[in-house]
Parts: sequence; C-alpha cells; structure tokens
Amino acid sequence: MSTTFERPFGAGQPARPAGLHVRTEELGDARYQAFLLMRLGYTVLPLAMGIDKFFNGMVFWPKYLAGWINDIAPGTAQQFMYFVGAVEIVAGLLVLLKPRYAAYVVAAWLAGIVINLWSGPGYWDVGLRDVGLLIGALTLGRLASHYDPPLFGRRQP
Repeated sequence: MSTTFERPFGAGQPARPAGLHVRTEELGDARYQAFLLMRLGYTVLPLAMGIDKFFNGMVFWPKYLAGWINDIAPGTAQQFMYFVGAVEIVAGLLVLLKPRYAAYVVAAWLAGIVINLWSGPGYWDVGLRDVGLLIGALTLGRLASHYDPPLFGRRQP
C-alpha cells in the first residue's frame, strides 16, 4: 500500500504561513503540484482574458453577451466588457493572493458566464467548456482549503 493513503490528508502537518510561499519539501507531492498548477492557471487565464476584454485581440468579446443582459446593462456591449475585464483581472489577482476564498469567487463568476452563454448567443460549446472550468475552480478551492491557510484563526485538524 502506498504511504500516501496510510495517513489522513494533512494529518500532523503544521499550518502554512500566509502569502505566496512554496513549500519545497512538498513539491514531490502530486496533490501539492495539482494545487500549484491550478493556482497558476486560475491566476494567469483570468488576467489574460480580462486584459483582452479591453483590446479584443483574441476575439470580439461583445458578441458573447446575451441580448437580455445588453438590454439591462447601462452603456454598450463593449463598455460592459470593460467591466467584465476588470472583474476578471481582480479575480485573477485574488486567486494569486488567496485561492482558499477566491476560487469560489471565480466559480460563481463562471456560473454567471455559463448562464449568459446558454441564455443568449447560443454558444453551448463554450458554455460547456466553462462548466468544466467551474468544476476546476471548485477543485482549486478544495485543494486550497488544505494548502492555503485561512485569513483568521487556525485551521482545524
């Protein structure tokens, strides 16, 4: 039997300090590697997508906005995409700083994107991809509950 399964996940391990600290002694642990990869991905991708909302370099983002959202949002679809871009940039930075909480913010944001895509322009394939990203964000949140210490108080064993 592998030693990975002989002790409970996190048993006997001290609380980790807050911040961007990488525990080199855990780099060989597949769970920690998964946490780091997901943290990196959910930092870089929202930043890249958020920045591109201001330039439309990858795609013309307003075409993905559901008509009913465009009707109730003030301004034009492009102006709404500026707001979306700012939220995505903030979400990426939050994941970098505190993935324990920010992963759930990203998951909620992705749920909103899925609702937008499935209720408006009919981008079912892109919406389904975003469901996968939402599940990944929830997984990051669960991993971060072990590897990223809480803001206040101590983690319960």
